[in-house]
Amino acid sequence: MSAPTPKTLSSSALDRADEIQGRYPEKRSATLPLLHLAQEELGWISDEIIQWVAAKTETSPIDVLGVVTFYPMFKQGPSGRRHVRVCRTLPCALRGACHTMEVLEKEFGCKHGETTADGSVSLEYVECLAACGSGPVVQVDHALYENLTPDKAKTLAEAVRNSLADPSYGLTPPGPDSPEWEG
Repeated sequence: MSAPTPKTLSSSALDRADEIQGRYPEKRSATLPLLHLAQEELGWISDEIIQWVAAKTETSPIDVLGVVTFYPMFKQGPSGRRHVRVCRTLPCALRGACHTMEVLEKEFGCKHGETTADGSVSLEYVECLAACGSGPVVQVDHALYENLTPDKAKTLAEAVRNSLADPSYGLTPPGPDSPEWEG
């Protein structure tokens, strides 16, 4: 079965897809890397990409959709320029994650599962950001914020809004020495 070429992926992404798939003796093993590749380029996973990955890995679209819906890092629709995720797993919930989300919803003017009207920020709940001892935990793009009380959430919201005007935002991944790293 030949995978139809998606109209949305660049030729360099398609070349990388072939290279990625060549690393795996079982075609279906390339499902996650191909989804990551598509989302890296497009920002989300469309139905067209699900069909393409299914054909490329010789699996069914429902199998690929199952992977997309299982992992919280895959987005099934366009999101804001900043993606804010609040952990709602039990340790974070017990330490006030729901209140933190309420503050963020108020600060950004949208509910969880939505994107602001101007397309700048998306809010969502996720399951486990792997920092259970320091919740509530919030992830903004790739930066992790721990012990994020409702008061700290207001400060974070302001920092996120300020980052929208910073052309260098996100050009380097956060690390232990960067200001947004609190881990």
